[in-house]
Order: sequence, then structure tokens, then C-alpha cells
Amino acid sequence: MILQDWDGAFAMTPFRDAFGEAVRLLATGDEKLYEIVALSLQVSLSAVVIAALIGLPLAALIAIARFPGRGAVIAVMNALLGLPPVVVGLVVYLTLSRAGPLGDLGLLFTPTAMVVAQSILVTPIVAAIAHRTLEDFHAEYAEEFACFRMSRLEIAWTLLVEARLSLATALAAGFGRAVAEVGAVMIVGGNIDGVTRVMTTAIALETSKGDLALALGLGVVLLGIALTINAVAFALRGLAARHAGEVGSEARPVRAGRVR
Repeated sequence: MILQDWDGAFAMTPFRDAFGEAVRLLATGDEKLYEIVALSLQVSLSAVVIAALIGLPLAALIAIARFPGRGAVIAVMNALLGLPPVVVGLVVYLTLSRAGPLGDLGLLFTPTAMVVAQSILVTPIVAAIAHRTLEDFHAEYAEEFACFRMSRLEIAWTLLVEARLSLATALAAGFGRAVAEVGAVMIVGGNIDGVTRVMTTAIALETSKGDLALALGLGVVLLGIALTINAVAFALRGLAARHAGEVGSEARPVRAGRVR
């Protein structure tokens, strides 16, 4: 029993030392650690912006339009939520490699390639979540839209404005997916130190090397980001619910920009 206790205490010592060193790195603003964090945020935020520019208009169009094959489009969009990251990484790699159709651009193993891969993964998430939200809003405002005889473009813009708080949760979900991605960015970025090394790939590499301090420090930051994203999404859902209640108790305007 004494030997077992001694072994357990001995086994915990490296972890305590590594955790203490991780705290020191965070507290002292270690340049390497925060450089990795900054690149991770830059890549993931860029991917979310691109996904929003593509996914939100697409979701609005599908929500208001009625066309043959609409159900199939929605099914495909939802199915893409489970898109395997490594497959996306492989496709982007083959496309951007020297033998690929876009090889002359020289984008492989750059942050741009990582943004492309993450955008492909995040866009279906943003589009699918936004579609469900916008479809509900469209059904709620259908009579007003018909009364004002608004065009599809006007309806789409009004939906995006009125549902902005709810749509922010879709963007938060997309960012959470992007910042936690490892497979695709590892393939197309190469995990090059100081160039394409982000939090997830650095954690995997440093753990394999035995540098637990840096891995734990990055893990703490990544966990903090994940918790912050969930807190923001929860708060936005609450704001959206209260906003919907206030709108329901008043005469709602339809055209975006009018005074309530």
C-alpha cells in the first residue's frame, strides 16, 4: 500500500511540474504560446467570416424560396455537418498541391490554405443552423411579407436583420468548430513552427515530444475559448428570446430599418 501511494505521488509530480510551468507561461506572456494563439484566432475568425458571407445568404435563400429539389438541398446541407475533416484536408491538399489545379498559387502550407479548409468545414454549420432559424422567422412574418409585397431580396435582408441575435449563435458554433479543428489544418498547413502552427496542432505535437507545459498552457487557452463561446451563445439565445417576446407584444415592422 505504501509503495502504491509512493508510485502515485511520483507519477503526479511531472504533471504538477508541467501544470505549474504552463501557468508561468500564461502569466508571463510567453511569446511562442501567444504567437500560436494569435494565429489560431486569425485563421478561425477569417474562416467564420467567409462562412458567414456564404452560409447566411444561402440559408436565407433556402428559407424563403420554393423550388424542385429543395428538400434534397436541405438534406445535403444537414448531411455536410458531419463532413470528415481529414477528407476536407485531403481534397484541399490535392487542389493546392503543385500537381493540383490551383498549385501555381503556392498556397499549400500557408495560413490561407488553413482558412480555406476551415471555411469548407464551417460553412455547412453556419448555413444549417441559420436556415432553421430563418425558416421559423419566415413563417412568423409571412403575412406581413405578403401584405407589403416585398421582393425575395427584401425578405431575405429583413430576415437576416430581424434574426441577427439568433444568427450570432450560428456564428459562435462555427467559430467553436473552427478553433478546435486539427485534422484538416494539419494536412494543409503542415504544422510549421512560426508559420502554420495553431493551438490544436501544437498541442498534439508538444504532447508527442513530451513538452507538457506548452501543451497544457495551450489547452487551458483553448478550453477558455470554448467556455467563452458557449457562454456567449447562451447569452445570445437569451437575448434573442427576450427580443422575440418584446416584438410579439408590439406591432412589428417588416422592413429592416423602420422604427418600431
